[in-house]
Amino acid sequence: MGPGNEAAGLNRRIPEAGVALALLVGGLIVIVDSLRVGIEWADDGPRAGYFPFFIGVLLAFSAAWILLQAVLGWRKETKLFSQWSELRDVRAMLLPTTAFIVAIPFLGLYVPGALLIGFFMHRHGNFGWLTTALTAIAVPVTFFLIFERWFLVPLAKGPVEAWLGF
Repeated sequence: MGPGNEAAGLNRRIPEAGVALALLVGGLIVIVDSLRVGIEWADDGPRAGYFPFFIGVLLAFSAAWILLQAVLGWRKETKLFSQWSELRDVRAMLLPTTAFIVAIPFLGLYVPGALLIGFFMHRHGNFGWLTTALTAIAVPVTFFLIFERWFLVPLAKGPVEAWLGF
């Protein structure tokens, strides 16, 4: 890989280091919480933190090893993780999906679901407005009928559902 390829995309070492760091933090959280609930062996068997502690230790050591390798080899050339155009495609899916997830506690599941379906159909599926609107409304209504009425499983509702009396 030559020096001109840096502009072609994201190098592998950044995602490797980022994932290793996230797993290291996760492993440390598991270790600390396992110590909190107890890792010793009791009269009736292992305490609740016994097995998670060792899994956390393995996870933390593995992640630390990968992070160390990524940091020590930072200056070495590595393979490309992804082209910038591919990352733009991921961002085009990630940002609306993140907005959907953030909106659920405030608006419930149905309204953000309709907006997400409508956005993806029109923006990425190139569907017309009529097809998009009908589908974006029909899918949440169908989910409401199936889960709320048929299976009697309540899903997250927001102010619109409260306004409609649900």
